[in-house]
Amino acid sequence: MTQFLLFEAASGYALFEVTALDEIGTSVDAVQASVTDLSRFGKAVKLTAFRPFSSAANALEQINAVSESQVTEDLKNFLTSSLPKVKKASSAKFKLGVSEPKLGSAIQEETSVPCECNEFVGELIRGVRAHFTTFIRGLEEGDSARAQLGLAHSYSRAKVKFNVHKSDNMIIQAIALLDTLDKDVNTFVMRVREWYSWHFPELVKIVSDNYQYAQLALLIKDKATLGEDKLGALQEIIGDEDKAREVVEAARMSMGQDISPIDLVNIGTFAARVISLAEYRQKLATYLADKMHAVAPNLAALIGDLVGARLISHAGSLTNLAKYPASTVQILGAEKALFRALKTKGNTPNRYLANKCSIASRIDCFLDQSTDAFGAKMKEQVEERLRFYEEGVAPRKNLACMKEVISGLAGGEEEIVLDAPVTEKKKAKKAKALAEEEEGSKKKKKRSAEEEAPVTEEKTKKKKKKASA
Repeated sequence: MTQFLLFEAASGYALFEVTALDEIGTSVDAVQASVTDLSRFGKAVKLTAFRPFSSAANALEQINAVSESQVTEDLKNFLTSSLPKVKKASSAKFKLGVSEPKLGSAIQEETSVPCECNEFVGELIRGVRAHFTTFIRGLEEGDSARAQLGLAHSYSRAKVKFNVHKSDNMIIQAIALLDTLDKDVNTFVMRVREWYSWHFPELVKIVSDNYQYAQLALLIKDKATLGEDKLGALQEIIGDEDKAREVVEAARMSMGQDISPIDLVNIGTFAARVISLAEYRQKLATYLADKMHAVAPNLAALIGDLVGARLISHAGSLTNLAKYPASTVQILGAEKALFRALKTKGNTPNRYLANKCSIASRIDCFLDQSTDAFGAKMKEQVEERLRFYEEGVAPRKNLACMKEVISGLAGGEEEIVLDAPVTEKKKAKKAKALAEEEEGSKKKKKRSAEEEAPVTEEKTKKKKKKASA
């Protein structure tokens, strides 16, 4: 059986024929050894056809299609015109070796050309790639390298191009930075508390908020200078006049040690840095909320900005999250809780909420219109389910809720037609099966009756003959 090889180069499609397997051997090890020797490999493999790409844009289009295992019209025409004619894959007297099995399946489906992809074919294609410039007349090594570099840059730009409407990568980076800032700010504030407590230990018991404590440490500095003149500034930070007076009184009666001016300067500088980090953290949280409302509004409306962003981060992208079933969404980021529940035979993470998250992510990913109406309605369904466990009030059906949302988006002007419920589909399918079964039984009875008729006629004839005798 003749062996052909398809090679997708940066400059075009090439088709090779393996003419002499004796030169390179039939085993993988033998082919690996012969690949490095051009004199042996050149005798065994010959170029059959070559179709160069018409432009850089055409090359990018073809390679994008090949990477996604799709057969373009150019590739189909090239194979049908270069390979022997074939009607059925089973009757073909040749095989086409390809580098990817999915691409081979697509080619066989489109052109009926039998394809194969194995280790032996892979080694042959590796040899073709190594000596490709020697097979093509007029193609120099430098030209091939420049074509590969240009196509690689175009392909990479196309793959990582920025989409302002689905910028889920920005959400992933923002939530990761937000988590890091939370840990760092807490660590730094604890350091400020520890450091400043040597000078003013009573302040820790009065003010528990970390951000307010850092602001007060920067404002008070030396407790000996704290008086009624700073009462307004203290009240502005704390938000409570009584607590502000308590701070002033505690400073007068403080048991803390005195501290040098240079130490106060360092504490103040560090407290200012912590405050700026805390303020930036708030701005980042606002930025993340805006991004979530733009990219995944329904998911944000259902479970909140932070939890929704963490789900997208764990999945890798919004598209990946939309592809996950609810059983996978259920354990995203909760692997420890799941295994703990399985070990202790306790309750696993909520499956009902995971179902709603899966639906919301798919709506956000594939719906052209940006709206959070579906997420808000699904949040109401979750609350109704919780109320059902507490009070026994039956929640609304999902179909009715989705109809309500869609009619609201349409403004009530258009009639919204949704698929029939699953129960009605099952009933219709069951009725159809019963009808087919009844029809089949009727046909069987009719056949058996037709087969019995000649037998009964013969019996009656025999009886008549005996009677006449």
